[in-house]
Amino acid sequence: MKKRYNITVVGAGYVGLSLAIMLSLNNDVTAADINRDCVDKINMKISPIKDELIETYLRKKDLSLHASTDIEGSCAGADYIILALPTDYSETQGGFDCSTIDATAAVISRINSDATVVIKSTVSIGYTESLRKKYPDQKIINVPEFLRESKALYDNLNPSRIIIGTDEKAYDAATVFAELLKNGAEKEDIRVLMINSTEAEAVKLFSNTYLAMRVGFFNELDTFADRTGLDSKSIIDGVCLDPRIGEHYNNPSFGYGGYCLPKDTKQLLSDYSGIPQSIISGIVRSNEIRKRYIAERIMEIAQKKTSKPVIGIYRLIMKSNSDNFRESAVLDVMEELTEKGAEILVYEPMLKSGLNGIGFERTDDLRAFKHRCTLIVANRYSEKDLRDVRDKVYTRDLYNRD
Repeated sequence: MKKRYNITVVGAGYVGLSLAIMLSLNNDVTAADINRDCVDKINMKISPIKDELIETYLRKKDLSLHASTDIEGSCAGADYIILALPTDYSETQGGFDCSTIDATAAVISRINSDATVVIKSTVSIGYTESLRKKYPDQKIINVPEFLRESKALYDNLNPSRIIIGTDEKAYDAATVFAELLKNGAEKEDIRVLMINSTEAEAVKLFSNTYLAMRVGFFNELDTFADRTGLDSKSIIDGVCLDPRIGEHYNNPSFGYGGYCLPKDTKQLLSDYSGIPQSIISGIVRSNEIRKRYIAERIMEIAQKKTSKPVIGIYRLIMKSNSDNFRESAVLDVMEELTEKGAEILVYEPMLKSGLNGIGFERTDDLRAFKHRCTLIVANRYSEKDLRDVRDKVYTRDLYNRD
């Protein structure tokens, strides 16, 4: 019988909760979070986030999982403490804000120096090593996540690879943790790469920046086709028939967004300070140019219809089956439209009240929304919802998929 470990996951968002569920299939896991509502839902086997597989596992699987708001108490007796805390990019600091990780690591060092700390949060290159120097008695490893929004548990169960960033002191504990991840997964023959923690941090940032570059490439292809009157889909289809390029991640959008790509590309650019580059800065700039172009194009089309158009924004979420619109490219397009004097109406049924202070009129009535709007803007098109008003929809979604 395999040994069961006591594992605490600090942070019960997409990354933390999905990992806690997978590990609780074979270990005793506590999901620790300061959000009381989130903790109560988990203990009632209700998912606090939108992820169909998480909802199913909480409801149907025999999980050794408990949630708590007592961070310190949850960490006290743990063998492994996984930090899945937010690290938003701070424009003023010019990098990730890791203050929550810093504070939690200080607590762990005081109450449980025997535990192995696993950093799952995305951090700047060199951050894990800086923590090791601050807490030399603690074993600290970096294990980057590669998860899709609304598919977080599926991706933990079927990982593309497992990257473990460690040092000599934590190597044995890191090897065991890699086995815990493999044992919890459904997929077999998972590639495991054991490398230096700083290199593991770089893998995460370069991976996401490459994905952002691919999004930006097809968006700029689409901009060219749109401006020159060419069929964007035909060009993309032809380009992607080359097996070296492939038919994935090629659907144009208003820009890359979501929680990861905008902040990770900016962080990598910040880490390049003093190092020659042009592609990385180009990726970040490309996204801003695309959003401005989309806003200009929308106004151009809307004003041909009427001098005072009402522009409808169909959905703020970045992809289907999600409840997240943080850093959505649509929000920046809306800001641009507002500066150009547009009247905006938002349809987003995932929002129960208001727009979290961002100040746009909204409605839950799809029928009234479609009737009132002069032009409907959809980053991702829905045949079911918009088929009857297709003639007034503006979208760059060529493949009707995420």
